[in-house]
Amino acid sequence: MSQSISLYKQLANSKLFNKTINFDLKRIKLVLKKLGNPERKLSNVINFLGSSGKFTTLYSLKCFIEANNQTTSAYISPSLTDIKERFWMGDRYLTHQEIRHSIKLIVKLKVPLTIFEVLTVVYIINASKKNTKYHLIEAGALFAKDSTNIFDFPLAQVIVNINKQHLNFLKKKTLNEVVYQKVGFLSNFTQIYVGKQKPNVLKKIRRNLKNNKSKIIYPNTWKLIKKNNCLFYKDKKNKIKLIAKNIHSKGLLENVCHAIKIALDLKIDRKVIERTIPNISFEGRFQYLKSGKVKNKLHKSEQIMLDGAHSETDAKNLANYLRNIKIPKYAVWAMMKNKEPNLFIKQFKGIFKKIITIPIENEKNSMSAKELKVIAKKNKFNVDKAENFNEAIKKITSSDKKLISCMGSLYYVGNILKKN
Repeated sequence: MSQSISLYKQLANSKLFNKTINFDLKRIKLVLKKLGNPERKLSNVINFLGSSGKFTTLYSLKCFIEANNQTTSAYISPSLTDIKERFWMGDRYLTHQEIRHSIKLIVKLKVPLTIFEVLTVVYIINASKKNTKYHLIEAGALFAKDSTNIFDFPLAQVIVNINKQHLNFLKKKTLNEVVYQKVGFLSNFTQIYVGKQKPNVLKKIRRNLKNNKSKIIYPNTWKLIKKNNCLFYKDKKNKIKLIAKNIHSKGLLENVCHAIKIALDLKIDRKVIERTIPNISFEGRFQYLKSGKVKNKLHKSEQIMLDGAHSETDAKNLANYLRNIKIPKYAVWAMMKNKEPNLFIKQFKGIFKKIITIPIENEKNSMSAKELKVIAKKNKFNVDKAENFNEAIKKITSSDKKLISCMGSLYYVGNILKKN
């Protein structure tokens, strides 16, 4: 784990690399040109962009492709416990040594980059050397000038749920602008898959794609249905049973269905898809800890669930799930400064017996426990604060039956997974 931390510190302390987010494709295109344009060696690129659900849609599709005995490389963001998680190379993650070597190569070019651009180039350098069938690439905050928007002829571009996240990166802080920045710069002559959206967002997406020459597959071509207490993916030709024991919310199940639609179009047999679904689980998303150091500190009657949800839409999804849980529920809440904590916490009214607020360890841009406590109090929650996660757990744990929900940030959830 210390190698991962040292690599992140190396990037953060570099005079050449910028920690702030600065959208511009000129820098990365110059670096790729100096490297001989390795991005052109990546065939069958599938971009994933949007606000909520990029990772879960990408990961589901990755599982279906690999179950079909085909290979993938994948670039995801952020990592939860180790920098290696960002770079999947067909049959393994990149080693720390390979990442370090790639960074040295980039430093030699003496082109100032953002840290996210460096990580994107690390992925491209290494993926270009592998003979994998598909390359699955998760965008950063937006897409117009995101460093992943550099492929001339992607096989497909996947739009997941778009909501008001990432307003802090925009001059015009409107949903219209968010949709435009994410959808208005997609490739022509590819296939665009649009995931489930609110009706007003879908309208905005259609407007932005009006002149796009791609084949556009809208979310009305498939649905998630419930019949005789069983869940199914359904389109005009297929009905696939979703035996998803590790996937606990409607939002996540819709992301799996979105990936099923793409997999079917990639000619993956529905039987392969059906038998793969029970094995899919998402780290840090509606994840119950079944064992480990954190779990062992709790009483047997207590359950603990981690969810990196941090937007209003994510919060609604989590709240809908928690309302169906019949045992008492408590929360340990942490959040980054660039989010909307008031909108987030409002969604949980009437759900938690108590909320403990904490800061995120080793994160300069974390909100303080005091700030979050004030917001929760204004929203009439029973709330207390703690200095750290361990102290928060001590304030909640008892032999009483309960569910402890740890929520508000993927960075925070990553910290808990490291402790566990």
